[in-house]
Amino acid sequence: MRIRRLKKKYRLQARLIFLIALLLCFIFIPRSNRTLILSFFSKKCRNYQQVYSSKLNDRIVDYSAAARLAGVGISSDANDLNKKVSTKQLCKIKSCKYYKIEDLTHSYPYLTPDSRKLLDEIGRRFKNKIIHDGYNGSRLIITSMTRTAEKVKGLGKINQNASDNSPHLYGNAFDISYARFSYLKLSVTECDTWYLKEALAEVIWQLKEEKKCWATYERKQGCFHVVSR
Repeated sequence: MRIRRLKKKYRLQARLIFLIALLLCFIFIPRSNRTLILSFFSKKCRNYQQVYSSKLNDRIVDYSAAARLAGVGISSDANDLNKKVSTKQLCKIKSCKYYKIEDLTHSYPYLTPDSRKLLDEIGRRFKNKIIHDGYNGSRLIITSMTRTAEKVKGLGKINQNASDNSPHLYGNAFDISYARFSYLKLSVTECDTWYLKEALAEVIWQLKEEKKCWATYERKQGCFHVVSR
């Protein structure tokens, strides 16, 4: 019994020391890091003031011709695509502090230089919008980028939205998930996903209003389809 009481006493003391150490660390760490810690443990449910996703209603058929002129020529396969990379018509896109590139099975992580700038701008504005809302450190997830004619042919068997006239063929289109985000939080709720979805939609809508992109809310695919203008 005595040994059991001593073990219990030591556990309580260890927890108390840990809490004191955590409190001291929290007091003396920089404010920016303190905000990050609070974001990680936050469970607050936030409601976005407006719904912007429904405003992303550009029809692909209406801008596909312009998108083709703004992008590069269609690549028949991976070898053809690599030639465009070697001549710097396309550049490789890597995960960064703004977004995470998902494992792409039906496209390649390449975009035109202008499209890369647009993607980075979306990421930067999104980060600035959510940094003080309890989502510090959260990133976007990119689910699709440039496709070859070969990839579109294979994708057409499982996705009816894939077509021989897809803007993804021209190197200036990418899909951003609104159903999933890369969170830096201990607990994630549906409310969090909804909030980030509409925050992202507002960022894209603003750029759409600035005539920097076309954007389509793809409900069935769970993503925002964005094309650089």
